[in-house]
Amino acid sequence: MEELLTLKELLHDGKIPEALELVEELEEMSKSDKLNKIFSYGIIVLLHLIKQKAEKRSTRSWETSIFNSVKQIQRTNQRPKGKGNYLTEDELLEALQDAYDSALRKSALEAFEGRYAADELGELVNRDEVIQEAMDLIF
Repeated sequence: MEELLTLKELLHDGKIPEALELVEELEEMSKSDKLNKIFSYGIIVLLHLIKQKAEKRSTRSWETSIFNSVKQIQRTNQRPKGKGNYLTEDELLEALQDAYDSALRKSALEAFEGRYAADELGELVNRDEVIQEAMDLIF
């Protein structure tokens, strides 16, 4: 909120270059916030996809979590009034790749009642296939 008041003040004072600089900072802050939310929901999607692949089964709870998280990623990434996305497909792929290790560690605690370490569980699934499935669900 403080930034908006500063922006208003800069515009009233005719300091357009400074105002534009502040607008760019606000855009970066917004994109960073969107990326953090997408990263968090991406972990949830990947977590359940990893468990599905590793255990070769699914539950309605996992499917609901995947569905809800995919919807949240889509909503978070959608610009207002249908004017495209905040993150490109490549940026989203990069976010999911970044989230994968966190998802693997969390899924190791849950899959097979926690019997496998993250690296052991990782050997039971194909990382690229899991990430691609997540991408397919999102797009």
